[in-house]
Amino acid sequence: MIEQQTREIDNHILWQPSEQRVSKSNIKKFSEQVGIPVHPYERLHRWSIVKPEAFWSAVWDFAGIIGEKGETIFVPAEDGGMLGAKWFPEASLNLAENLLRGNGSRIAVYEANEEGIQRAVKMEDLRSLVAKAQTGLRKLGVKKGDRVAGIVKNDVQSLVALLATTSLGAVWSSCSPDFGAKGIIDRIGQVQPKVLIASLDYQYNGKPFNIRDNVQAVIRELKGLSAVVSLSETPGLSVESSAQLSTWSELLANDVEVPTFTRVAFHHPLYILYTSGTTGMPKCIVQSVGGVLLQHVKEHQLHSDVKQGDVLSWYSSTSWMMFPWLVSGLASDAAILLYDGSPIRKDRIGILWEIAEEIGITHFGTSPKYLASLEKCGYQVGKNHNLSTLKVVMTTGSPLISEQYDWVYNTIKKDVLLESISGGTEIMGCFFMGTPIHPVIRGEITCKALGMAVDILDERSASVIGKKGELVCTQPFPSMPLTFWGEGGDDRYYNAYFAKHEGIWTHGDLVEQTIEGTFIIYGRTDTVLNPGGVRIGTAEIYRVVEQIPQIKDSIVFGFPIENDEEIALCIVTENGEVDVELAEQIRRDVRKKASPRHVPRHIYAVKEIPYTNNGKKVEGAVRSIVRGQEVKNKASLVNPECLEEYKTLAEEIK
Repeated sequence: MIEQQTREIDNHILWQPSEQRVSKSNIKKFSEQVGIPVHPYERLHRWSIVKPEAFWSAVWDFAGIIGEKGETIFVPAEDGGMLGAKWFPEASLNLAENLLRGNGSRIAVYEANEEGIQRAVKMEDLRSLVAKAQTGLRKLGVKKGDRVAGIVKNDVQSLVALLATTSLGAVWSSCSPDFGAKGIIDRIGQVQPKVLIASLDYQYNGKPFNIRDNVQAVIRELKGLSAVVSLSETPGLSVESSAQLSTWSELLANDVEVPTFTRVAFHHPLYILYTSGTTGMPKCIVQSVGGVLLQHVKEHQLHSDVKQGDVLSWYSSTSWMMFPWLVSGLASDAAILLYDGSPIRKDRIGILWEIAEEIGITHFGTSPKYLASLEKCGYQVGKNHNLSTLKVVMTTGSPLISEQYDWVYNTIKKDVLLESISGGTEIMGCFFMGTPIHPVIRGEITCKALGMAVDILDERSASVIGKKGELVCTQPFPSMPLTFWGEGGDDRYYNAYFAKHEGIWTHGDLVEQTIEGTFIIYGRTDTVLNPGGVRIGTAEIYRVVEQIPQIKDSIVFGFPIENDEEIALCIVTENGEVDVELAEQIRRDVRKKASPRHVPRHIYAVKEIPYTNNGKKVEGAVRSIVRGQEVKNKASLVNPECLEEYKTLAEEIK
C-alpha cells in the first residue's frame, strides 16, 4: 500500500509536447504513411507487433535504407517460437553505406576531449578517410566475414576503423583502452581477430596513460593475428614474424578517395559485443547488419525524433553498446559527437555542456550517475549554458529516479523531452523508450518501443499490471542476437534468454507496468532483495539513499540469515564515516519514501563502490565476496581492488 501511495504522489506530468512538435514529429509522419493514427499510441504499438512484416517494412522505407529489401519480410520459425525466425531473407545492404550518406559538405562528426572540440569532419572527408582505411585493411587481407578488433578511444580514428571494417562486410569488435590486459583478452581473445587496431595512449581526468604493456600482452594471446595497426606513430610493440606491424598513417597511405561497399545479407554478422562478465567469462554477442541498422533508425527517428541536421551525443566508451548506437545516428543524416575523456573534470565540471552549447547539440545522451554527480556538486547547467538547440535529454545504464526528473527540468531546461530508455547489449536496442508525442511522467519510462512485444510476468508466469514482475519479450524482433560467438554458442544463447520461460525472451529486469501504460525499472532480477519474501529492487533503495547530501555513492545487497534475508547497505561519505545520526536519517527516509520492508538492517561506510568498465554498480560481486564466495571475473571491474574491504563485512554482519 505504501509503495502504491508513493507512486501516486510521484505520478505527475513534468512536460507536455506542443501541438506543433507533435505535428512535425517523425512518428506522426510515419503514422500517416502507414495509415494508423498516432493517438492513441497503444493502437500504433499493437499494430507494430500484430503486423510485424508491415511495420518493419515501413521502417525500412521511412528511413530510406540503402540496399535491396526483397519481397519477403518475415519468415516465422517452424515451431512458431522466437528462435529460428528470419527477417528480410532476400535483402542485401551494408552498414557503412547507410552511415556515409547525405550531403558531402555537411558536418558529420565532431571530435572532442577534455580540452573541448578538436575538429569537425565533413561527410566528404569522412568518406575519404574510410576509403583510405578500407584500402589499407584490404591490403592486410581483410575480407567479408573476417573479424577486426579495436582497443580504441571514442574518436574519429575509431569511427573510421569501424566503418572501413563494415564497408568490407567484415565484423567489428572493440574494447576501450581503460580495460586491463585480462579484461581485453577475456573479450577480444575469444573472437581471435585477423587484425587488431590499438590506441597505445589515452588521457582521463587530465592524466595521461600509456598502455603499451597491456596491448603487448593482448597481442601475445591472439592466435592467428595477421596484423597490428598502431594508432600511435611510435608503437614500441613487437609481433610474431608472420604478422605485420604498421601505423595508422601507413594504413591510410594511399590515394583512394571513394569507398566501395560490400553488400551482405540482412542476417550477416556486423558486431560482436560483450556482456559485463561479472558472473564468468563475458558472453560474446553476435549482432546482424540489418537487425542493428533497422532497430537503430527506428529508435532514433520514431522515438527520439532525430532529424536531418540534428547533433546527437552520448557519453560512452567504445566498449558499450551506446557507442555503435550513437554511430548509427549518421544514418538519420544527423551529426554525432565523439567525446573521449572524463565527463566531469575537477577544473571544468561542465565540459560536456560547454561542448553542447558550442556545437548546438540537440540530443544529449548520458547516465543517471552523471546527472547525480552534477547535482551533488550543485552545477547549474541551464544558468551556465545557452542550450537553445537542446530538444532531448536521454539516459540509460541504470534507472532514472523521480528526483532526477525534477532536477533535469529545474536545472537543465524546462522545455525538453526527457527520455529514460531501457534495453540491453543483448538486443542492441531498447524495450522501453519515450516519444515526442507523449507527456513525461515523473519517475516513469514512457512506453513500450514499437515492434517490441514486451510483457511483465509474475512468479506464476502470468501477465501483470501494477505489480513487479519479470521483463519478457514474446515475439521475434530483428535485432535479436544471431548467436554467442564460440563453441556451443547457440546452446549458451538459448540458456541465457530462453530457458526460464520456454520460447520467449527473458531479459532479467524487475519491472512494473503502471495502469497508465508507463514503466518503472527496479533493477536486475539476479540482484533482487527478498526480505520476508517481499521482492525489492535495488533501485528502490538507491532512489532514497542517494538523495541524502552526505552520501556520495552507495551499494545495497542481501545477506542470508537463517531462512530469510537482511538488507545491507554500504555508503561512501565525505568523511568516510557513518555516524548514528546519518544511519537514523537513512532508515527514516527509506521507511517514509519506500516502505518499512526497504529499511537496511546493516549500514557500513566504505571507501569505494565497485563498478564495471561501463559504469554499472556490481551488487553481485559485493554479495558474493561478503558471503565468502569467489568473484569470477574481476577483470570486468574498473576498480576490483576495492572488493578487499568488503571481505571484512561478513563477520561484522554476523
